[in-house]
This record gives sequence, C-alpha cells and structure tokens, in this order.
Amino acid sequence: MARILLADDDGMVRDLVERVLTAGGHTVRVAQDGQEALGLADNGGGPFDVLVTDVHMPGIDGITLAKTLAAKQPGLKVLLLSGFPEQLQRGKAELPGRVETLTKPCSVEDLRARLAALIG
Repeated sequence: MARILLADDDGMVRDLVERVLTAGGHTVRVAQDGQEALGLADNGGGPFDVLVTDVHMPGIDGITLAKTLAAKQPGLKVLLLSGFPEQLQRGKAELPGRVETLTKPCSVEDLRARLAALIG
C-alpha cells in the first residue's frame, strides 16, 4: 500500500478523503494547507509515494506544493483535486511526472479509481 500525503483546506473533504484512503489500506498523513504539508514532509513525515492535494488553498497552493515536493522527491505521484477544471489543466501542464486530476465534488469510486491509476 502507498504512503500518502493529503493536503486540503476544506475539513469535510479532507476527512472524507482520509477515511477513503485509510480504508483502502494506505498510510495517510494529513495537512490542512500547503505550508503544513511541507512541514510534514520536511520533518520526517516522508518520503511519500503520492501527494493528494486540493489545488486552491490559502498560502501555498496545491500546484506549488506539488512542484516543491517533487523537486525534493523525484518520482512522487500527484493527484490534484479542484472544483475548477482550468486549475486542473494548469496543474497537468506545469507538473512533471505522474499526475492525475479529479474534479470536486467527486464520488468515492472516482477517487479510488484515480488513485489506483497512479499507483498501479
């Protein structure tokens, strides 16, 4: 199973995604924004196999977070979540490596399918 870093500033979404990922047998570390996620990664929380992040967050957005973490950990896979499809397109264009996107709101099945596509 995968080691996953989850960052989302919406508590309800964050809690739901965490439950789905944990129920799938994954180890999940949770952050409420990009800054906290960077702190988790830098202070012994990583390395991670997958970053699951909202794109639009205060401070450090999900795309910047993904770029920063991918520079430190080549091969990091990223699942971007957003209610704004244009942000997801921007993320796919700007991020190197394995990137999947998911438009919010989404179903639990869609979340599982996108994660499975990333980790194989």
